[in-house]
Amino acid sequence: MLAATLRAGVIQERDELYAAYAAKLDTLAETYERDGDMEAAETLRGWLPERRADQLTLFVVPSALADADSDDKPAAWQERWQQLRNQQAEALVALAQQAVDERPSLAYQLVVEAVRENPEHQLARRALGYVQYRDLWLTPFEIRQLKAGRTWHERFGWLPRAHVERYEQGQRFALGRWMSADEEAELRGDLRRGWSVETEHYKITTNHSLEEGVALARRLETLYDLWQQVFITYLMSETELKRQLSGRARPRIARQHEVVYYRTRDEYNAALRSAQPQIDITLGIYFDQTRSAYFFAGEEQAPGTLYHEATHQLFGETRRTAPRVARDDNFWIVEGIACYMESLAEHDGYYTLGGANAGRVPAARHRLLVDESYVPLSELVGFGMEDLQHDQRIAMLYSQSAGLADFLMHADDGRYRDALAGYLAAIYGGRASEGTLAELTGKEYEALDCAYRQYMEAGE
Repeated sequence: MLAATLRAGVIQERDELYAAYAAKLDTLAETYERDGDMEAAETLRGWLPERRADQLTLFVVPSALADADSDDKPAAWQERWQQLRNQQAEALVALAQQAVDERPSLAYQLVVEAVRENPEHQLARRALGYVQYRDLWLTPFEIRQLKAGRTWHERFGWLPRAHVERYEQGQRFALGRWMSADEEAELRGDLRRGWSVETEHYKITTNHSLEEGVALARRLETLYDLWQQVFITYLMSETELKRQLSGRARPRIARQHEVVYYRTRDEYNAALRSAQPQIDITLGIYFDQTRSAYFFAGEEQAPGTLYHEATHQLFGETRRTAPRVARDDNFWIVEGIACYMESLAEHDGYYTLGGANAGRVPAARHRLLVDESYVPLSELVGFGMEDLQHDQRIAMLYSQSAGLADFLMHADDGRYRDALAGYLAAIYGGRASEGTLAELTGKEYEALDCAYRQYMEAGE
């Protein structure tokens, strides 16, 4: 009971903090509205998105390299706003340090929000793994690129500085010489000589185009950033996270995840059919044997599939995992959490995850409340991978798993969210039993079944 009270208190403090900040922004907006500066008023009023209890509202901190060359002097209203933002950042960091014991994932998200408000906040930047270099807060990967004489280009990725102008003119450098873009495209049509796009957490091989490879890498980096915020307690222990949020930890060394991006579906099908005979019905796939994710370009490319398969890859590769993960039991959440990540949606300046009508939740609600189809958790946790995937009720089991994942993420202000991360860590680490979820949530399965039904009924 005490833990639940403390959790609710953190959420309430955050909401009160933002309500006070919103009032200050509105007062400042009114000032500039009276002066006829409608652009300033609109920006101030649109800064804070409306939060919903059934969703996570998340932000991505842009690279400092994006504005590194800007010499624009802020307007007077921006300077006044920055004073408020700096105060908000201090309050967010203070709340994060209070929250870390009870709501570690929320604490990490609060630090991200602090950097959104004050990009120069030293403690928050260090807590997120940034290092100050040339008066900029950068990641160790970005610093290595700069030291190697490269620069980031939004279309072409990391390039030698001396190559940028010629690339923008349509020339390309390959096989030790300059050539036209068309000549390089013909050369790299064979995937074995395809483009290689490297970012902090990804290495993408593609025969489509350099530009599409970079665009895919940017989407995946965004996914990584958001996934890390939500599942930070999967990535590191409580002790590590506390040290991280104190700003005393060394930046973590990022590993790159392998992704292959085919030019067409036909090439994707032909290349992967021997490994997956039913490849024709997939829109993307992750193989834990090769530790690579595979996708293809074109109109069929589905964002949900990208997020789903990339989530499998992140859970499978960001920490040491046991062989044959969830082969014998607890497989439902391996798919359920990947289905949950399909609900990721981009908005103007922020992202959301989950929602009563997002992703597969409506289907899960219909199965439960209309079809009256539901496998009790006490039975579901006993399903291994083959049990679930060969069950005639597979479509229902997938939607139920997605619904249960959403429930564990959002019910009662996310009271089970960090327990869920611990459950996933136990499964991927080969330590989970059929009773692990009940132990971590402190709830018997029958009680969780009842709470899930109430959660779904409330979302109608």
